[in-house]
Parts: sequence; structure tokens; C-alpha cells
Amino acid sequence: METTDACIVQRDFTILLEVGHPGFEQARARLGTFAELVKTPEGFHTYRMTSLSLWNAAALGWSADQVISSLESVSRWNVPAALIQDIRRIMGQYGKLKLNWEKDHQRLRLVGDSEQLLDELTGLKTIAAFRMERVAPDELVVRGEQRGLLKQELTRLGYPVLDYAGYRPGTRLSFGWKSEANDLHETDSDQEAFGLRSYQREAVDAFEGSEGMGGSGLLVLPCGAGKTVIGMAVLERLQCECLILTSNTTSVRQWIQELQDKTTLTCDQIGEYSGQKKQVRPVTVATYQILTHRKSKDSDFTHIKLLSEREWGLIIYDEVHLLPAPVFRATADIQATRRLGLTATLVREDGCEQDVFSLIGPKLYDMPWKDLERQGWIANVQCQEIRIPFSTDLKTSYLEAEAKHQFRLAAENPAKLQVIRRLLRQHHDLPALVIGQYLDQLETIAREIDAPLISGMMSQHERVKWFESFRRGEIKTIVVSKVANFAVDLPDAAVALEISGSYGSRQEEAQRLGRILRPKPGDNKAYFYTLVSEDSREQEFALRRQMFLVEQGYEYSVIHEHM
Repeated sequence: METTDACIVQRDFTILLEVGHPGFEQARARLGTFAELVKTPEGFHTYRMTSLSLWNAAALGWSADQVISSLESVSRWNVPAALIQDIRRIMGQYGKLKLNWEKDHQRLRLVGDSEQLLDELTGLKTIAAFRMERVAPDELVVRGEQRGLLKQELTRLGYPVLDYAGYRPGTRLSFGWKSEANDLHETDSDQEAFGLRSYQREAVDAFEGSEGMGGSGLLVLPCGAGKTVIGMAVLERLQCECLILTSNTTSVRQWIQELQDKTTLTCDQIGEYSGQKKQVRPVTVATYQILTHRKSKDSDFTHIKLLSEREWGLIIYDEVHLLPAPVFRATADIQATRRLGLTATLVREDGCEQDVFSLIGPKLYDMPWKDLERQGWIANVQCQEIRIPFSTDLKTSYLEAEAKHQFRLAAENPAKLQVIRRLLRQHHDLPALVIGQYLDQLETIAREIDAPLISGMMSQHERVKWFESFRRGEIKTIVVSKVANFAVDLPDAAVALEISGSYGSRQEEAQRLGRILRPKPGDNKAYFYTLVSEDSREQEFALRRQMFLVEQGYEYSVIHEHM
């Protein structure tokens, strides 16, 4: 392995990567497999290894020796011996516990790699509460309904479980690809029946052959990489009834349209379960919101029975990073069903990454954004942060405001309008999105630039009408609220102007850039601008927002606007 001394590896699991070092790109590519980017100052980027990042590396087939060797290859000095011991310990805990299905007795068994380990765990109150029967020195009997919650608790304790217990096959559903679907999907030269791209086939294979998981886990690919197609390909291989959960009604209908366009499933085999319709069919597409709906805070979830309405053989969690926390309890109860999580980023602002790992599954496939860009499957995006000064009066108001109001004052800086106009003139020939957080601000801008505003206040029918007009090129610019964060398919959008956002949400930044990632004709370029008020809390949060994309290899040039 080629070595570089671009990193300083520290005892506390942090790694400092020197930005100006010739080995920067090489080191960043290696670190991304087993560490997370946490800070991006100019001189050194800070990465941190966590139990979860090391377990995800283990799930992808990395051994502790490989992680340590990779660290040694990028480290300027010797990797601390105590850190090496900790990496071996943490990664060694992955696989110490296994869940098996005992066919003869029709029961689940939790098998430990030693009697001592089970003694230690069953001595803990949280594990003793499961009241598992000890049938051998290294084996416990687990009730089926405990499967998810037990895995969740053992992961919290530092012992992720390899689940070999298998899954119910679900009701069989026979279907195939439409022959004309090949014309609707760009293919590489190495085609199979549908012509999946090579990385899409790799993702499907990774899910199907996931060691120790029996077909449950996460596939991580950027927006625009065809995650919907991958989900359909997994379903086509399994040939079973399926529940698909996604972020909003627009996304529900996009899934249904794709299923109708590309597969032989008939309209009466595909159902929509949303605020508008309640169809339960062999393939049912529902929103997370409908699943978590309840009449009051203390009521039961009204539609949670959808998870057990039919003998689903597969549940697809689209945009799994948006999975609402209340669904985790339900997910824990349906561990006998295969689960596929699709996402562009494992980042969750609520800190529930570990629950996703234990209840949906580990990362089974990860396609770096820049690799797809180099292959031409997604657009080459130029990212720019434009820092805009306050007017004198607004600066005074900002300095006098309470901290909690300062961010919004900065986000709604009226001087942003002048920059928006300039950028739209600069890219007058390209379809553009103006994306923001605050409706008052968006309404003003939409009125000033004479563009439609699409928000959650608008009916689904009207939203679809405007999106269709944009896709057909009848309008060049649309102003969109948070509804554009979630799985909205606008393939021709080539410019995105982010004028305000949810504080430091890395997840939101990735989703917004994802709106312009579809391949573009000609030079395959797109442009992402984030407008922030200079020397403000908004500027501080912008650095955090950009962190995930910087980890993926995107660089933000910074421009200081002079008004």
C-alpha cells in the first residue's frame, strides 16, 4: 500500500488531515471508509473514528488489521499503541454475538463466542429484562418479538449482533422488467435484462449476499444515482410482495410511476397509501408521515398496522436518513421481514444512526459521489459560498438581537435578493432552483423575480403541475421551500441557489445539492450556490452544513460580495 504522511493520528480517535498536503486526496479516500469528518477548518480537516464507523467498516468486510494498516499508511508518526488496541477491541466485538434460527425447535438462539460474555451481558439489568432462557453455556433462547429490541440494546452496549436468523419469504409476486425499460434507463455496455449500470448491480448483489444479515441493510449512493431503480431491482430478484416507505406524497407517486414504467406490475398490483389514498396492494408505497400519524400525543399510531397488513417479503425504507424516530419501535417489531434502506447519507441530525444500524441493518454498499461524477453518471457540480454584508441598519439590529433571533435575521438578509438576480442573469439559459427555509422570505423573492413558489402550503395537485412545467422547460426558475429537500425528481435542474436553511443540517445540504446531480447535456456541469450573511451565525452554521459534502470531495470556493 502506497504511504503518505498527510495525517496526524491521535489517541482520542481523532485524525487530523492536512489540507495542503500532496497526499490529501489519497488519505481522504482511505479515511472515508472507517472515520467521519467532524471539522473542516482551512489547515486541517478533523476526522473521528467511532464504534459505529468501525462496525460499518467491518460490515463492508474490513478487518481491524486493514484499518490499522490504512491508518499507518497515512500517518505522519506512529499510530498510538493504545489506539490500535481499542480498534482491535471495538471491531472484535462485531460478530461476537450471533442470532440463529433453530429449525428443529422453531426458535431463535442468541449465541455468544464465550460463556463469559453471556455471563457478563445477562448480569446487566437491561439484558436480564428480556428474560431469555439459557439452554447452553453460550446460548440463549430469544422470543421472536424481542429480536429487534434485543439487537438495539446489545448495539448500545457495544456488541452488534450478526443476524443469521433469516427472514420470512413473504407472499410471492411474479413480475419482470418491461422490454422497453431499457430505452428509459442509461446503460453501460455490460447489460443484463434491464441494463442496470455496473454499480447498481454491485449494490443489488451486496444486499442479496450480505454476509451475516441475510438480506437486510443500507445501500448508500448519491442523489441521481438511481436508488429507486436499485430498490426495484432488489424487489425483482426477490419476487415478493413489498411495502415501500418514503418521505412525501410526491416521492410516493414517483415510485409508482417508475414501477409502472419499468416493470410488468399492473396498476391494480400497486397501491398508494398516503393522506389522499389508502390502497393496500401487493406493492404498496406509503409515506413516513402517514405511518406516524396519531390523533394525539398519547394515542396509538393510526396506520401502524400497515406494517403487518400483508405478508410483506421486503420493506424498502427510501431516504432512510429521514426515517422518523417513532418508526424505530415499529421497525423493531418486524425484524422477520427483510429490510432495505436507501440513502445518500448516513448522517442523521437526531443522532439515531445507531438505531438505523441495529434495526434496519449495517452499511452494505457505499458508492462515493466523486467516483460517480468521474464516470459521468452524475453532474460535475461547482460549489460556491457567497458571503453577503449586512446593511448598516440590519447590522445594528443583528448585534442587538438575542442569539436565537440572530440566525433568522442573517438568513433573511434583504441584500441576498440582489445576488439572486445576478446569479439568475449569469445562468439565464439554465433551469434554476431557489431553495430556502422561511416562507416570508421565499414569497418576497418569488414575487420579485416573478417565479412560482412551491411550498408545503400548496396542494399536491398544484405542486405536480408546477414541477411538470419546470421539467418541460416552460418555466426556467422555481422557488421552493423544504419540500425540495425530499426526493423530488427534477432532472433538468442545473443551478441551485440556497438562500436559507435549517441551521447546520449536513443532511439538508446533501439533499439540496442532490437536486442538481442528474447528468447534464454537453459539459455535464451544474452550479450550487449558498448565500450567507458575512460575519454572522449563519456563516458559522454554513461550515457545518457543508461538512458532509466536503467529506465527499466537494470544495466550496468563497466569494465576498460587495454591495
